[in-house]
This record gives sequence, structure tokens and C-alpha cells, in this order.
Amino acid sequence: MLAIPAIDLMGGKAVRLQEGDPRRATIYADDPAAALRDFLAAGARRVHVVDLDGAFAGRPVQTDLIRELVAVAHAGGAEVEVGGGLRDVAAVTAVLDTGADYVVVGTLAVRDPDAVSLLCRQYPGRIIVAIDARDGLVALAGWQERTAVPALALAKTAAIWGAAALLHTDIARDGLQCGPAVDATISLQRAVPSVLVIASGGVGSLADLDALRAADVRAVVLGRALYEGSFTLEEALARC
Repeated sequence: MLAIPAIDLMGGKAVRLQEGDPRRATIYADDPAAALRDFLAAGARRVHVVDLDGAFAGRPVQTDLIRELVAVAHAGGAEVEVGGGLRDVAAVTAVLDTGADYVVVGTLAVRDPDAVSLLCRQYPGRIIVAIDARDGLVALAGWQERTAVPALALAKTAAIWGAAALLHTDIARDGLQCGPAVDATISLQRAVPSVLVIASGGVGSLADLDALRAADVRAVVLGRALYEGSFTLEEALARC
């Protein structure tokens, strides 16, 4: 199982939100690049970067900082996946131009599926579709807008497009360390066996990682648990 540490950017700092709520933000690092170097030193092979300012503004905001983080990660031999505010093709292209290995699109996948289908063909192996769900239904626009789109339906459609991976986040668990959505994540993986499904949200202990691995989940994003010292990235990598 691939363990992917997360760096969520807000106001140039590394933060974590609870349930995606910007009013419930905790600052963990004034220097995101320093946090990234710590992850690289611990053995990270991929890092998940989110432009939270962009997610709420609906357009990329932290592009310069993302370019810096991508350079640091690549120097350390790690890949970078970037999301947040990528609501049109130009925004996706702008982030790819920073050198990011993967881009994560969520809102665009629902609002303009033809565009994401085209992006998957233009940039094979580099487009990750975010499936941010609450009660099994997809949420958009920085998780502020609910839809009637079932998470499973979006997963199957993204697989047809040729998405590089699916990033499944259970919004109600995100940032709370209350345990991951193991059943929902593995249900998506079984529905689209040819596509990597990345679990995100709720991991708070090494036992949670054991549960994901036992269910054959193949990748997981780690956030608050690392920043608050619930376990170290070295410990997580050893369990994965």
C-alpha cells in the first residue's frame, strides 16, 4: 500500500481542515517546503498537495508555491499530485506546467465530463479524478456543494475515461482521525479493479492502516495524523 503524506496549502502555510471547513483550520507549518523535506527524509515516494485557497476561489492560487514544492520533491526523488481549484482545462494545464506529475480534478469531472475525458487522453497516466463524497454522494466546489451524483457512478465513468487513479475522500471523516471509510473505498476499488483507488480521510492510527491494507486498499493519503504525531511517516511506511 502506497502511503502518501499530504500538504494542504492555505495562505502560504501548511494546514489541515476538519471536514473541509475553512473555519476549522489548524496551521501545522509556516514553511511547507520544510514539511515536505521532512516527508522526503522519512522516505515518501509521492506527496499529495492541495491548494485550498484555489479550491475555495475556484481557480489556482498557490501556483508559485506549488512549483517550488514540485522542484523540492523531484530533487528528493518523489512524485507530486496536485489538486484544488482546477475547474477548467487551462487551470489543469497551468498546474501540469509546474512539473506536477499528476493533477487531481473533482468539480470539473462532474460539470464538464467531456473536458476531463479529453484530458485523460491528452495526458495519459496523469489525471486523477477526485471522488469527494458525503453519504455516498459526490460534493463539489471545495466540498461546499452537494450533488445527487453517486460516488460509484463517477468512479465507473472515470475508469472509462482512462483516469490514472481515483482519490476517494469521505468528507465526514476528513481531518477527524475517526477511522477511514474502508468499506466504501474497497467497494469503489472492486467496481473499477483496473484503476488505483486512493483512500483519504479519517486515518488516525496505525491500526487504521492495517485495516486498509487488510481490505486490499492500495494507496492512502495521510494528513492530520502525521502532523499531530499519532504516528510517524516512517512507521506508516513500515506498515504499508
